[in-house]
Amino acid sequence: MIIAAWIIFIFTVIQLWVVLLNAIFRQPLPPCSIDFNPLVSILIPARNEEQNIGQLLQDIQQQEWNNFEVLVFNDQSTDNTAEIVDAFTKTDQRFQLFNSNGLPEGWLGKNYGCYQLAQKAKGSYFLFLDADVRISGAIISGTITKAKKHKLGLLSIFPKQNMYTLGEYLTVPIMNFILLSLLPLVFVRVLPFSSMAAANGQFMLFDAKTYRNNQPHQTFRDNKVEDISIAQSFKKNGIRIACLSGNLSISCRMYSSFNDAINGFSKNVIMFFGNSGLLAVLFWLITTLGFIPILIGLPTTLILIYLLMLVTIRILISVVSHQSPLKNLLLAIPQQVVLGIFIIKAFLNKSKKAYQWKGRTIS
Repeated sequence: MIIAAWIIFIFTVIQLWVVLLNAIFRQPLPPCSIDFNPLVSILIPARNEEQNIGQLLQDIQQQEWNNFEVLVFNDQSTDNTAEIVDAFTKTDQRFQLFNSNGLPEGWLGKNYGCYQLAQKAKGSYFLFLDADVRISGAIISGTITKAKKHKLGLLSIFPKQNMYTLGEYLTVPIMNFILLSLLPLVFVRVLPFSSMAAANGQFMLFDAKTYRNNQPHQTFRDNKVEDISIAQSFKKNGIRIACLSGNLSISCRMYSSFNDAINGFSKNVIMFFGNSGLLAVLFWLITTLGFIPILIGLPTTLILIYLLMLVTIRILISVVSHQSPLKNLLLAIPQQVVLGIFIIKAFLNKSKKAYQWKGRTIS
């Protein structure tokens, strides 16, 4: 038990070190120079997004960056998504709508939509956005300037998550807890190892030449977590990438209900652990039940240090993610229970080899 206690204690120290790195190295976006004005293709795959798509398109129109084209792929929506986008195309020639003729065999819907949009895009940069994100300020100019400065093939951002219900507070912060306590995001850019790769499909900015040469959405056409797979593939091929978090110029309400969050996170939670179910289970056991060996096997002083580290980790992750530290501390235990549910659901999905997502069966 003493050995287990020391392993858990050391793991928690490492977690705290990673969180501190993410808190210290925030990777701010630089200002854009006046003489840098490339065309940016903003590419949005959309399926039944009538509640969100209009707000995003308005956000784009209000951007400080004006040299852009917006291409929206309507993926067989059964709501008013197409009509909303079409209204924008009639008043702003920079906006274009493309309707799907059907999903080819062997493709997932979002991946096919991204691929189709990229074939029609003309820009020097391809910015893929999910329809449910909100952007403001100088997010476009800042990201393309950072991509140019560091010669990046891909720059991705984890948006600030907007939460309004208890179900969201129980589920959404878990993603930030895993990411920011296991991966120093600055290492994604400065280290060449594919294990140090991360990306978020909600905001993915590609150098257009790099995208065309690699066709990542075609390569990973049937991959349910194509964003992480693309990042890992780019790293393996020597293409520089970067991943940021906590930028207030981009936000998103990922899920509006507890059940939606369970279904959504369960499809990719294992990928946060290198696609290893064993590592996911070990992480859950250590972060949920690790206090038991600690209480049994370590002296009081180390127990207090361990508890202080747990609290500090939660607070720092909340601050970096622009979330409520108090809420995340109060909900820490139920969040850990929910993480276990994510992992169990992921195993069930794998055993069934299929799950439902936006009205489609994903195998």
